[in-house]
Amino acid sequence: MTENTVESVRRALDLLRELNRQRVSSVRHLHHATGLPKPTIVRMLDTFAALGYVVNDRRQGGYQVTSLVRSLSAGFHGDPLVVEAARPWAIAFTRKFQWPVAVAVLDRDAVAVRFSTIPDSPVSPFHVTINNRLKLMSRALGRAYIAFCPPNERNLLLRMLAMSDDPEDEAARDRDAALTLLAMVRRAGFADRSATVEPKSSSTIAVPVMLGRKVLATVGVTYFTSAIPKAEAIARYVPLLKEMAKNIQTSVVLLEQGGAPNDGAH
Repeated sequence: MTENTVESVRRALDLLRELNRQRVSSVRHLHHATGLPKPTIVRMLDTFAALGYVVNDRRQGGYQVTSLVRSLSAGFHGDPLVVEAARPWAIAFTRKFQWPVAVAVLDRDAVAVRFSTIPDSPVSPFHVTINNRLKLMSRALGRAYIAFCPPNERNLLLRMLAMSDDPEDEAARDRDAALTLLAMVRRAGFADRSATVEPKSSSTIAVPVMLGRKVLATVGVTYFTSAIPKAEAIARYVPLLKEMAKNIQTSVVLLEQGGAPNDGAH
């Protein structure tokens, strides 16, 4: 908290966040959850109710938010929640290991980089990658998506790629070979960049961020092949990437519940 923080606003948001976590909340519960004095909570609840954001339903035994709270997020058009959740973990990884980390999400027939720690890396092979679209069958971040997504989605993506005239999509035209490659990626538990993709002076390894059977995003680290052999990079960084992916998944769940994600520092 900074000295410029308006304490009453912080308290109001803390209370509204806790109300949004529960179907019905009592003053007693809100007091224990937020640490706010009960008289303060009652005054805030009366204000929320007067403004239409909260209703006191005695039949349900407490307070609950109304549909009007949705208007508070109506103007938000930022990154997917998973990108917000991944940001601190990716930054922490790069600060510790120097190499840049990228987070990508599906963008039709490719994945698009939505966050990168290139600005935090002193040894990045690239100057910028934000919004770059990476192919599903040749790039590590793309392979990590199509290999681990549900079979029905994978089949649809392969059909889309098979109709493409882009040379990097050629691997999808031989369906059996494509399925064999993706099965190998799943068995390995990670994906790497095709050796035919430029620049050959660097490579990337990536893993999926899962929620159930759904791939929320992929996260990968890029390194110079002259600095670290591929086998050593895999042995060193794949377990760390998998740990990061699990931490991102946990942070996504916390954000969906209205909480604050871990800051990634460890």
